Amino acid sequence: MEYSIYLSGEIHSDWREQIESGIEAAGLDINIYSPVTHHESSDEVGVKILGEEEKPFWKDHKAAKINAIRTNTLIQRSDVVVVRFGEKYKQWNAAFDAGIAIGLGIPLIVMHDPALTHPLKEIDGAAMAVTETPQQVVEILKYISQ
Repeated sequence: MEYSIYLSGEIHSDWREQIESGIEAAGLDINIYSPVTHHESSDEVGVKILGEEEKPFWKDHKAAKINAIRTNTLIQRSDVVVVRFGEKYKQWNAAFDAGIAIGLGIPLIVMHDPALTHPLKEIDGAAMAVTETPQQVVEILKYISQ
């Protein structure tokens, strides 16, 4: 069975690469989508294309809307959305992506450290699976691909 998955969330570790390697090693027929993970490119896209802004609000506004074109389109094309919440930063955008997937009825797999269980209880409650490691995500993907 062929799937398309969207990998959302934390950009400061190699969890995406671990999932991608696991998918490849298992020979799964899965297309992988993700946001632009180069922080500076993502933050600067609006002013780079549409012009400089004096106020940070408008700079961020431009970038967020352009990034949302990609994010929303790829989430809608996905059969499963995986959202990783890291410990270092508050990933409001990841929570937003989880909400979009939930609203669209796209199955959600959440990945985070157990220490984040309480603050993520609502998102965990809507997820089809709550995992701690990329390997657990790969095992779920292997199982559903049978």
